[in-house]
Amino acid sequence: MTDPIADFLTRIRNAYLAGKKVVEAPASNMKLAITKILFEKGYILSYKVVEGTPANTIKIALKYHPQTKTAAIKRIQRVSTPGLRRYADVENMPRVLNGLGIAILSTSKGVITDKEAREMNVGGEVICYVY
Repeated sequence: MTDPIADFLTRIRNAYLAGKKVVEAPASNMKLAITKILFEKGYILSYKVVEGTPANTIKIALKYHPQTKTAAIKRIQRVSTPGLRRYADVENMPRVLNGLGIAILSTSKGVITDKEAREMNVGGEVICYVY
């Protein structure tokens, strides 16, 4: 696998499209940081790391609207790839849907959202857009 982050985001996207309640993915520190941000911003219900003998996995409970059963995440899109890294400084920080969505960045302060990066005045690699 050349891009584990893209695989992780695709698993979440496909689970939402299939109407699944839970999705599992192999765990890593970057994937766990992305999952924490999705949980804090209200895009997923909950998550937990399951200890395993070959490798740990992340179980994510997906979130849907109670009446209409629409997914909480409309789109989750990988921006920076191993073949083409995308970086943004504070002046050129992306705004997803004019501030309604979030951009997840990997910075020197850790994995944070675009709003937190503007407050901290740091730039970094743009991992993905979520809305």
